[in-house]
Amino acid sequence: MNVLVIGSGAREHALCRSLSLDPDVTALHCAPGNAGIADVAELHQVDALDGDAVAALATELDAGLVVVGPEAPLVAGVADAVREAGIPCFGPSTEAAQLEGSKAFAKDVMAEAGVPTARSYVCTTPAEVDEALDAFGAPYVVKDDGLAAGKGVVVTPDLEQARAHANSCERVVIEEYLDGPEVSLFAITDGETVLPLQPAQDFKRALDGDEGPNTGGMGAYSPLPWADPKLVDEVLQTVLQPTVDEMRRRGTPFSGLLYAGLAITSRGVRVIEFNARFGDPETQVVLARLKTPLAGVLLAAAGGTLSDLEPLRWSDDAAVTVVVASHNYPGTPRTGDPITGLDEVAAQDAPHAYVLHAGTKRDGDAIVSAGGRVLSVTASGANLAEARERAYAAVGRIGLDGSHHRTDIAAKAAAGSHASS
Repeated sequence: MNVLVIGSGAREHALCRSLSLDPDVTALHCAPGNAGIADVAELHQVDALDGDAVAALATELDAGLVVVGPEAPLVAGVADAVREAGIPCFGPSTEAAQLEGSKAFAKDVMAEAGVPTARSYVCTTPAEVDEALDAFGAPYVVKDDGLAAGKGVVVTPDLEQARAHANSCERVVIEEYLDGPEVSLFAITDGETVLPLQPAQDFKRALDGDEGPNTGGMGAYSPLPWADPKLVDEVLQTVLQPTVDEMRRRGTPFSGLLYAGLAITSRGVRVIEFNARFGDPETQVVLARLKTPLAGVLLAAAGGTLSDLEPLRWSDDAAVTVVVASHNYPGTPRTGDPITGLDEVAAQDAPHAYVLHAGTKRDGDAIVSAGGRVLSVTASGANLAEARERAYAAVGRIGLDGSHHRTDIAAKAAAGSHASS
């Protein structure tokens, strides 16, 4: 089977790496890709937001499956265009992708489906913003209604900061603060059957100790030794299946990857947000533990035959990923800096640790930074402590001037506690 992956981040590199190990994948392509993905897939230049262009490329390549990685192409309807060309596509329609494209839409779906989530207000005027902030009080949770690459959320005790962020958005969702640790749970679905993956926890803040601004994610780990063993079944029954059923009832079935961001609060599980695609950096650790070949699972979701699959097989190993970010991230990042040490990681840390590229590009013989989150170093081990040790040993071999990374990814969990992300 020829497979085409759309995207250029560490999530897409993780997907391509897993697909490259699948014996059923005879040819692997990625568009536009990055310097690391080029090692496992043939790269093609395409506007990832142009559905017709992506469909034309998939047709030219005789792709048997297209996997749309990022959220923006999904919201733009790229998966629809591919399916209209008669090619199986893993990714929701533009209507279904509104679960991520609009937080207000997602809240409405959850209300209809009876899914537990935070109480919220949708605001479009400064007066509505002030009323909502006053109703909930500090800490304030303010979310841009639209796509914001993981950086549209402000959680702060500072009323003026909350008000400023809210008033900078065209439409904003203001909601009650949810206490407790956060969990990410992915589920693959064909619009009816829902197949949950293993849970992970990511770290949104830029700095150690969950300090600093929100980012797209600075690291993640799986499994969660502190979590209730019944958590996945509970979330499947109370969150994932009801949401998929409600989307189908509306006439906009959701097929693809449904990502539930959850808070394990003192009052039970609550949904923080939905995403319509694999989440970065959690994808890196979840796929590191998946033993079932990936292509067949994604193709079954695209073709409506998930119920025919055998149960997924998982490694007992733990996985940890640490993001290496460029100077000034999550502000305007500095780019063009050479990256060193990648060969050393490949020579000394494989197969237990490896580098997944995010914001990189090739410049002559060098690989240089080309974005905010530059690399994701992923490692496996018999437990979280061993996986952490391997991940940070590999990070230590990498040189990138001005870069920064968190040093506490999975530290509390490895020590027998949990870390809110």
